[in-house]
Amino acid sequence: MEVTHCKQKQKQVLQLPPPPPYRRRTTVFAGKSREEVKLAAIAISLNVRLRSAEMPFTMQERAVRHARSLLGSTTQSRTKPTPLALSLKKEFDSVYGPAWHCVVGKSFGSFVTYSPGGFVFFSIDDSLSFLLFKTEVHLVKEPSCT
Repeated sequence: MEVTHCKQKQKQVLQLPPPPPYRRRTTVFAGKSREEVKLAAIAISLNVRLRSAEMPFTMQERAVRHARSLLGSTTQSRTKPTPLALSLKKEFDSVYGPAWHCVVGKSFGSFVTYSPGGFVFFSIDDSLSFLLFKTEVHLVKEPSCT
């Protein structure tokens, strides 16, 4: 007589914890202010890439819109950067006070010291870059002759 031993395999049932409560998806703009999202939308619509900024959103928007309007108003296929820089500088000097500086070009490097809240660097159509910044103005006193 042959005796066979059969071992039954017992299946272990794993009990998983209940799923976490439903969470809303986080969007790309989570934690961003309404102004920041608006500025991003404007930049996308104008084909502008904001590279770096320490400036209020309203001023950034003004710079981007003015620069785009300057490029849209030129009839030449090749735009000269000097008149663009001068126009943007004069716009900011007239609206936000003196001592604004602007550099426009296709390829340049820079190291600047600027006033707090007075710096933006962006490019349009990935071809022209704009650097706009403000410096402090100090009155120079003439030495008195005594």
